[in-house]
Amino acid sequence: MPALIRKTLTFVETTLIEGGKAAPVPLTLIGAAAVIRNPWAGQGFVEDLKPAIHDAAPGLGELLTHMILDAAGGAAKVEAYGKAAIVGLDGEVEHASALIHTLRFGNHYRQALGAKTYLAFTNIRGAANTPVMIPLMDKHDEGRRSHYLTVHFAIPDAPAADEIVVALGAATGGRPHHRIGDRYQDLKDLGHDLENPASV
Repeated sequence: MPALIRKTLTFVETTLIEGGKAAPVPLTLIGAAAVIRNPWAGQGFVEDLKPAIHDAAPGLGELLTHMILDAAGGAAKVEAYGKAAIVGLDGEVEHASALIHTLRFGNHYRQALGAKTYLAFTNIRGAANTPVMIPLMDKHDEGRRSHYLTVHFAIPDAPAADEIVVALGAATGGRPHHRIGDRYQDLKDLGHDLENPASV
């Protein structure tokens, strides 16, 4: 059966000033979360997680993708992305992992954005009000360090012991005053031949 959703929430944070200096372009971080009943709650150890993954993950991926795009103002505005899940204390970390580490969940978001990179992630167990921390990276270029960001929020009453918080994150740009360079500059400085993938 589809995920039993108790509540959803959208988190939006816009940074106008960073380090005492105005941002050339304001940076918006977005999180979209669904609080669902753990589909394996009360069943003891479940060997085969696939039936519930196939039932729940596609709808969650579609719902959260729409929530992100609505908050961002469209797919073109999203430059960085990620995902996260927190399972309540009666569940396994594998339950959190199961719902986000499947193409049935992530492909909704990836395809909507035309993204090329994998979705950065966290999956943990925690009590209500455990911080949701969604690591982000550029949707096209995993070496673009300006877009290494984290969406960070908490839900005071979730996850309950028999629930899972499932979330997607987004950023509309990179850090306002990024100045640490990209991974490729480090590789070049260390003598790697960037034209030859075997040397990296």
